[in-house]
Amino acid sequence: MDLTAPYSDQQSRANLIGIGWMVLTTLFFVGVNGIVRWIGADLPAAQSAFLRFGFGVLFLFAPLAAALRGGFPRATWRLFLLRGSVHVFAVTLWFYAMARITVAEVTAIGFLNPIIVTAGAALFLGERLGWRRTLAIAVALIGALIVLRPGMRELQTGHLAQLAAACCFGASYLVAKPLSRLAPPAAVVAMLSLIVTVGLAPVAALVWVPPSGAEYGALAAAAACGTAAHYCMTRAFAAAPMTVTQPVTFLQLIWASLLGFAVFHEPLDPWVLVGGAVMIGAISWMTWREAQLSSRRRILSSADRRDGPALPPG
Repeated sequence: MDLTAPYSDQQSRANLIGIGWMVLTTLFFVGVNGIVRWIGADLPAAQSAFLRFGFGVLFLFAPLAAALRGGFPRATWRLFLLRGSVHVFAVTLWFYAMARITVAEVTAIGFLNPIIVTAGAALFLGERLGWRRTLAIAVALIGALIVLRPGMRELQTGHLAQLAAACCFGASYLVAKPLSRLAPPAAVVAMLSLIVTVGLAPVAALVWVPPSGAEYGALAAAAACGTAAHYCMTRAFAAAPMTVTQPVTFLQLIWASLLGFAVFHEPLDPWVLVGGAVMIGAISWMTWREAQLSSRRRILSSADRRDGPALPPG
């Protein structure tokens, strides 16, 4: 009897489920991009971001109320405020970029986020940065250069804004890492929406332009898509390893390119697709390598517990 067959079949099904959830994640994220691109520069970036996160607070009211009732230690509050402050800059820059460059370019440059997180974890959290991680970061940066092609074309303010947004999002995710050990995931997401909304409120008030009913509805839909995307991504990570789900994120660039071409009449830029593929390849390889190392550490740890401490030679 082959005892490994049931596990293999079960794992295959789990992988397919994880892939399915991740495909939905990419569609919902591109939905957010398309809605924000449709609004464009009609509303100031800070105001659009404020309304999007304000609607997000309404969608997350139940976990937010539970988190505020429970309270947090002062150190946790400091991390919440730090992450929220960085995220304010990130989303404002992202909304600004979405109104000025193509959906595909914003999506491709956004693939830098995990690379920035990896480099930042080594610099600020003391995580080891081996030669394989360093190589993956270098390859991903080459992919970014392929997308941007500095010197071969004029870089717009939208490109620079999205690069800065990627750095800010990376910093936000770095702060989220210690927060995930101090508060439940739902509380982390809900508190982020609340603090970003409060942080953007005074800026949005200074530049306020009365939105139309369609713009209110569109930003509410963007908030719904964003919330759904994070839910689907969480389900994907729970169902299958990141080594399986990570490469699927490249579909987001495909959807973004098709959306920009079909709806907003943006040209299909093959260099953006090539650069995005290079970045996703580097990220997927790094994720696969991390999974290998983590599995090896678990096996060694299990062997140490089973065999007991090794005796010194002689």
